[in-house]
Amino acid sequence: MTTFLFWNLKEKPLQAIIARLTLRYEVDVLMLAEYDDNIPLDNLIRMLNKPGENYDYVPRKSCQRIEIFTRFPEEFMPPIYEEDKFTIRHLKLPGLTDILLAVSHLSSKLYADEYDQFKECENLAQKIRNAEAKIGHAKTVLVGDLNMNPFESGVVNASALHAVMSRQLAKRHGRIVQGQQYPFFYNPMWSLFGDSTPGPPGTYYYSGTKQKAFFWHMFDQVLIRPELLDRFDNQDLEILQSDGHTPLLTKKGLPNRKMASDHLPILFKLNL
Repeated sequence: MTTFLFWNLKEKPLQAIIARLTLRYEVDVLMLAEYDDNIPLDNLIRMLNKPGENYDYVPRKSCQRIEIFTRFPEEFMPPIYEEDKFTIRHLKLPGLTDILLAVSHLSSKLYADEYDQFKECENLAQKIRNAEAKIGHAKTVLVGDLNMNPFESGVVNASALHAVMSRQLAKRHGRIVQGQQYPFFYNPMWSLFGDSTPGPPGTYYYSGTKQKAFFWHMFDQVLIRPELLDRFDNQDLEILQSDGHTPLLTKKGLPNRKMASDHLPILFKLNL
């Protein structure tokens, strides 16, 4: 199994927690958004590389919002395409199934309205389809802080990410809308949304003062193409609550903004 962890750090110095999470869950690919540029990457790499570990930094090019660290050499994860808010990588581990790994941190609702976010997702979806055409398959995973919930237009619309809530639907691979074929993503985050779940009701909490408030949001998501569903088990997806030492939730069950981040990390595994 290959283990992936994504976390939006809110530009906080959380190296110790990151290192404990990485060690505890035996993470192979660590993906971080809103990393504090004032903290040298070498500091985190030293903390990750406990005895027996050998993490490498995957250098970024155009993408300024994501930092990636892996247990394997960076040449196994070359970039296919990058923009400021996302990177698309071709993960090619020797002896294992190769995949496309897209990692994103899209615009916040503080600075973009629903239409802006929708257009960003349209652009990202098109770049993913282009990358799939380039490498010749659609074994693709998209993970990151989308700054949208699973039910919002940028996530569900056909011309955008087109992410559906059930495996059965996803296995249809796609649908034709206005004469054009659009592929599906499967969105397993629906299964972790709300109270009847094994963990927190979402990955981000905000109450606000407006009439309409969802309180819990599922901004951090992993979306999986149907071609990879036989290599993914929903039981291998988790919203993390602790690093084994520091609780990531307060006593009230909300993200621990003082000790950690306002986002909770997500962990998932693929049987590559």
